[in-house]
Amino acid sequence: QVQLVESGGGVVQPGGSLRLSCAVSGITVSLYTMGWYRQAPGKQRELVASHTSGGTTNYADSVKGRFTISRDNAKNTVYLQMNSLKPEDTAVYSCRASYFGSAYWGKGTLVTVSS
Repeated sequence: QVQLVESGGGVVQPGGSLRLSCAVSGITVSLYTMGWYRQAPGKQRELVASHTSGGTTNYADSVKGRFTISRDNAKNTVYLQMNSLKPEDTAVYSCRASYFGSAYWGKGTLVTVSS
């Protein structure tokens, strides 16, 4: 059974940092494109960052220079380092693993940026 479990969310002040983790079991992360998505209240889910098995990364314009996606294949875990957080970054953040026609999602972790 494939499981993706996100952690690391919480409440942080504007300008602060958080690191999200996505622990994966049941598949080999090194073979998959891993992505972080977010969905804010009343908005559509959007891609925040992705990391291919070959190491290519892609970021939404709104987070470039502030967020960094990385993976530890030995731990089968993907991370999202978020710096200089803004109130508009408030959302549920979910990770996704995709490989050709297969895709798996985690349930998400809530990030709230508020003073």
